[in-house]
Amino acid sequence: MKKLVLGATLLLLVGAIGVQADPNPPLKIFLSPGSNIPKPDIMKNLTDKCPNVSITADPRKSDFMVEARWVGRYQFTVFRHGGDAVYGTQTSFLHNAVKDVCHYMNTHAAE
Repeated sequence: MKKLVLGATLLLLVGAIGVQADPNPPLKIFLSPGSNIPKPDIMKNLTDKCPNVSITADPRKSDFMVEARWVGRYQFTVFRHGGDAVYGTQTSFLHNAVKDVCHYMNTHAAE
């Protein structure tokens, strides 16, 4: 009987360890129509810097909308689903802008 109780306890513990939350849940972004940076350029950097984020063509299925613009430097503005601007960054390099936006989205996704 003791072996049965011990075995059941071990199974419960192993199951509880395996059900931990994903630290970077999948996120979807919609690129604003005002963006002037090509989607393939952004997607390449997302794949490298932020593999849990993908671009969707349907704004209703997105977690965030991102306006990505080149105006002598890269300017990215992040909007929460619903329209509120919540984050912005300006950098000289596209990969830095994507890294900054990725970090913001992964640390504020559940808000």
